[in-house]
Amino acid sequence: MMNQNFNYIANLLQYKRQETSLVKIGSVYMGSGHPILIQSMTDTDSNDTKSTVNQIIRIIDAGADLVRVTVQGIREAENLKNIRNELDIRGYHQPICADIHFNPSAAEIAIQNVEKVRINPGNFYDKRAVFIKVNYTDEEYRLELKKIEERFVPFIRSCKERGIALRIGANQGSLSDRIMSRYGDTPAGIVESVMEFLRICLAEDYHNIVISIKSSNTRTMVYTVRLMNHRMRLDQMNYPFHIGVTEAGEGEDGRIKSAVGSGALLADGIGDTIRVSLTEDPADEIPFARKLVAVFNGRESHTSITAPLIAQTNPFEYERRSNRPVHDIGGKNPVVVIANLNNYRLDEIKTISSGTEPEYFYDGKQILDRTGKEYPVITLQEYLYNDFYSSQLRFVRVNKAEYDIFKEQNPETLEKLKRERKMVMIMESNNLNSFAELRAFFMEMDAHICKIPVILHRFYKKNSYEDLLVAACTDLGGLFIDGYGDGIMISNEGNIGYNELKNLSFGILQASRMRVTKTEFISCPGCGRTLFDLRETVAEIKRNFSHLKNLKIGVMGCVVNGPGEMGDVDYGYVGAGKGTINLYKGQKLIQRHVDAEHAVGELKKLIKESGEWKEPKK
Repeated sequence: MMNQNFNYIANLLQYKRQETSLVKIGSVYMGSGHPILIQSMTDTDSNDTKSTVNQIIRIIDAGADLVRVTVQGIREAENLKNIRNELDIRGYHQPICADIHFNPSAAEIAIQNVEKVRINPGNFYDKRAVFIKVNYTDEEYRLELKKIEERFVPFIRSCKERGIALRIGANQGSLSDRIMSRYGDTPAGIVESVMEFLRICLAEDYHNIVISIKSSNTRTMVYTVRLMNHRMRLDQMNYPFHIGVTEAGEGEDGRIKSAVGSGALLADGIGDTIRVSLTEDPADEIPFARKLVAVFNGRESHTSITAPLIAQTNPFEYERRSNRPVHDIGGKNPVVVIANLNNYRLDEIKTISSGTEPEYFYDGKQILDRTGKEYPVITLQEYLYNDFYSSQLRFVRVNKAEYDIFKEQNPETLEKLKRERKMVMIMESNNLNSFAELRAFFMEMDAHICKIPVILHRFYKKNSYEDLLVAACTDLGGLFIDGYGDGIMISNEGNIGYNELKNLSFGILQASRMRVTKTEFISCPGCGRTLFDLRETVAEIKRNFSHLKNLKIGVMGCVVNGPGEMGDVDYGYVGAGKGTINLYKGQKLIQRHVDAEHAVGELKKLIKESGEWKEPKK
């Protein structure tokens, strides 16, 4: 891979878990070839020892390797001793991580009673961000960093002395005003906020460190983790990564979003521990997280993938692959969905279909549009030597391995593809590492400036919808995050219905930010800071606003995850205190301390006043 443009992983076309340094967390080890650890976080009151311990045990019994606990202040930090003691009495010795925001004093107490502590560089020593433009001169900026160092060094030394692991966990939505003033709300700013703390740790020869960078935006999360990995590699660092999509939501949408975002990183071998953040009972996160990690087991043995000439897209920012539109596919057109009819007729499907209607359908022989007009599907050999359809839109269906052999035997293939104006390719892969094999195809096309639109197709044999979801999201999601693909088609031989297959396609496009077809709800999983019934509130907000398909609405349990974590939402509903809610338009606070009983109605009123309300169809 001498011609690789970026060095965020060793090889873009070969799956291998990234080599990272060893981190000791109590009796558990992370990184350095150890299995990927699964974790979750409690949502109980951390002062309530009994309920917190009971929930930790449920999470561990579900299969978690470690559990994180909210630590708001001194009382909660001191109660960690009681939680740790009770867990040990009951035979649960798995490590506990204290989650700290805004309160270094609480962290100093917490490390006496837990095996790991998480700090957020955006608010650990810096002032809480108020999202205003602050201009720092170079000297002022340097002095602020010096103040951080003076306070951070004693804490690092205490961690080192006690053998405590430190997670430096940056969130897109909780950068300090100091970082925002210089870098803005960007991947570069998120990375620098971590690097500032890492440099201090390095100076103190402290390395028991885990890095995490999270966002509710899958693109931002993936690009920023890649950039962080790139920066560390340049500086000869290889700390393990905690990965996850924060505020993913709940149900199927939350699982798709997590599998697309985290799967894109796991597919590149990045990630040593994972959390799937769902607005559900924390124990419910564990089985799905384990399934997500398991899909990569054995992938190292995949068939070799090669590309004779490659051009890599920028892995740190989004740019859709440039191509020449054919009909309504490719170019600047929305990414299309082709639904497999699965032996149904088109007229039959229309009677059972629910949700967004796809643009095209595949009946096993040809492609049909919504009106029933037929378009031929031909082989690559027919395309080159016996193309009776050259004057019309047609689809060439080919497997990547077969394409490589055919192109080698028929070098003129590529030249014909480059001149093509009326063909769309349906590209498939049976490689165990189909993500990298399909990526290799696009890299080759771009290197040769071949502008044909491409439909990504994967065929599965699954009887479990969740198994299919994990496989499809991890195979295809990362490609769409990188701007590859002008359409998606998922086929399956098994007990999974037409609507589930079709809606999964739309879900992958929405999660990868390639196409929005329904309201996006960004909701945190809840923690000990949450002072209202988060799950019921999310359900109520969905009942009232799901028809507003053009909007992103954030539902946050508290101000810690509030304004910032809703980085790109249109409207926000944030817990402000017991029984009160703050309402936001974007990141602008509109109403403060609204009575929770009236907050949904006030949110509806705010959307109406902003001219974005539509009455739901009856």
